[in-house]
Amino acid sequence: MTDVERSVRGDAAGDPGARAAVVRAVLWLLVGVLAVRQVAVVLRRPPGERLTDLETWTGATGVLHIAGSLYDPGRFTGTPFAGLVLKPLTVSAEQALGVVWTFGSLLLVVLLGFVAVRALPAPVSRRTAFLAAPVAITLLMVSLPVRNTLHLGQTSILPVLLVLLACFAVRGERLPGVLTGVAAALQPAVLLFAALFWLTGRRRAAVGGGVTFVVCTALAWAMMPRDSWAYWVHHLAGAGLGERPDSLANQSLHGALLRFGLQGPLEIALFLVLAAVVVVLGLRRAARYARDGQLLLAVAVTGCVAVAVSPTAWQHQLLWVLLAVVGRVGTRASDRLVWPAVVVLVLTLPGKMLLPNVGVVLPVRDNVLLVAALAAACAVPFLSRTSPHWRQPVPTDYAKPVPARFAWVPLVPLWRRVLSRPNLLLELLLIRVVYSAYAKVRLAATAGRSAAEEHGRQIHSAEQWLHIDIEHWANHTVVGIPWLRDFFDYYYSTFHFIVPLAILGVLYVRRPSDYRWARTTIGFATVLALLGFWLYPLAPPRLMPGLGFIDTVHGVQDLDSPDFGALTAVTNQYAAMPSLHFGWSLWCGLVILLLAPKLWMKVLGLLHPLFTVSAIVATGNHWVLDAVGGGAVVAAGFGLTYVLAGPRRLQALPDAGRATDSGAGGRPEPEAGNDGDTGDDSGRPVVVAGPASSKA
Repeated sequence: MTDVERSVRGDAAGDPGARAAVVRAVLWLLVGVLAVRQVAVVLRRPPGERLTDLETWTGATGVLHIAGSLYDPGRFTGTPFAGLVLKPLTVSAEQALGVVWTFGSLLLVVLLGFVAVRALPAPVSRRTAFLAAPVAITLLMVSLPVRNTLHLGQTSILPVLLVLLACFAVRGERLPGVLTGVAAALQPAVLLFAALFWLTGRRRAAVGGGVTFVVCTALAWAMMPRDSWAYWVHHLAGAGLGERPDSLANQSLHGALLRFGLQGPLEIALFLVLAAVVVVLGLRRAARYARDGQLLLAVAVTGCVAVAVSPTAWQHQLLWVLLAVVGRVGTRASDRLVWPAVVVLVLTLPGKMLLPNVGVVLPVRDNVLLVAALAAACAVPFLSRTSPHWRQPVPTDYAKPVPARFAWVPLVPLWRRVLSRPNLLLELLLIRVVYSAYAKVRLAATAGRSAAEEHGRQIHSAEQWLHIDIEHWANHTVVGIPWLRDFFDYYYSTFHFIVPLAILGVLYVRRPSDYRWARTTIGFATVLALLGFWLYPLAPPRLMPGLGFIDTVHGVQDLDSPDFGALTAVTNQYAAMPSLHFGWSLWCGLVILLLAPKLWMKVLGLLHPLFTVSAIVATGNHWVLDAVGGGAVVAAGFGLTYVLAGPRRLQALPDAGRATDSGAGGRPEPEAGNDGDTGDDSGRPVVVAGPASSKA
């Protein structure tokens, strides 16, 4: 092995087993931190704001205390059997019950993680077996269903755990059926697992589950006849309990149809038809995966079916969707992370962070958890264990290793330079999530008007000392030339997002290897800019009192309540240093300068940062030094990418061949300076991302 390869792979960094042990210890530490945080978040809330569902049931005025039906106040959403089980808890003190309930729920989460890990389909690699438990428990801890369950004091973890125990932890046929029946008595849609048992040949377990469900329900009916009638008949198996069924919290087919405006017999008929289709397709797929040796995936698919066809599926009941992360999708190694990433993002982030507030995608955003459940149940083509790609997917082409830039700053081993383009869905999701996080941090990074104006006076004084305080002159000059003012107003408002996204799109299609380093560079620059927003809130010239600036974009400002148009409520008025308007435009100009094949393209690309810096100064939205700061973070972004990931020029490994399109049916990308040959006659390695040629 060459010295270069050692510097990239880090073979000298230590024993792999020791590194794995350190990683495992860090993951378990993360689990502990998350557990402490969850307990603290719940128990630090004042009474009345924590464990709200549990308090509604068992508190001093809870429905389990008062005489009459559980369902008269409309606050209890569980089955009569659940009410029967919870009745003894009403004698507990609220504080003690809250603590015990929260810790008990966390223990159930940990147990659920261990059981799920034991159920992973064989063969399981040694590294996976070593790290799977803390990773699984961490994902459970941060998932929306678990967080919602802990916050509300719900019981939704218990049915999932009972089903997993029935499928993986107990032997025989009788006890699995009993556990499944009890779970169904707590959450009726879980009775679908009896059908899964039947379809996979476990007939006694299926019958046992059905009988146990009937016995538990009959017991509750005998002891609480009025409540049982109210739940099963009056409220149609709980469909009318809790929040409005058309609220966004109800992520079932029934809730989605109601949100689409359907009502009455038509909605009920359509729901029954769609539910029947989902049940048939989902259970057939689940049975097939179970026979294939992927029983955990079969359980996840069945749970997703139960979520979709239940009249109500609240957020705390959607843990089944997270279990579908075990399914393997895609024949290429580069695609294997797409489905797990989608599931984790959907189950950990709210829909408004995943998709923009655009009318055409609102139906998907409002029903994103239901869409994920339906996809897992009926659509996603999970690989069979008999597939040749199950264990050995098509490998990813990597660039030839490069030496570290500095001996004391090793290249990041995970950033091996990939020659093919990344998965489009995963890229779009990550870009959306990163932008949402950027917007939230930008909005939160403010220290108030007084600090921002003081920093504005500091910047203004510094520019006067440097004799670059041209903002007032430029602003008033442009105001006196209407066509120039309109041009800069339009340029400032329009091209900030369009041009970077267009460049990334072109690079993704035409220059995938260049797309990766370009995307990484602008990402670093944006993160560094967020630090600037946080540490140095700055009032732009248009919001500085007494300096006479004119906001040409939005008109005269009330400095106590500045207006930034439609974005006023979702942007930070004092996130001016550094200027990402100029920073992103400079990134665009440099990328075009490096990659454009024609001179006129390079010149046109460099005009964009020139027009942008003129626009931000002339419209009164930035100081000149803001642009300097924007240039600094972009330079730092390029520098960090170079230091941590190596140079932009890539060389293919001798046995890797040419970089190919990772999208289906894509054609190989021509190497710079070649018309399709994989190398020259001298046998030298091919440069696949060097200086752009006329064919780029």
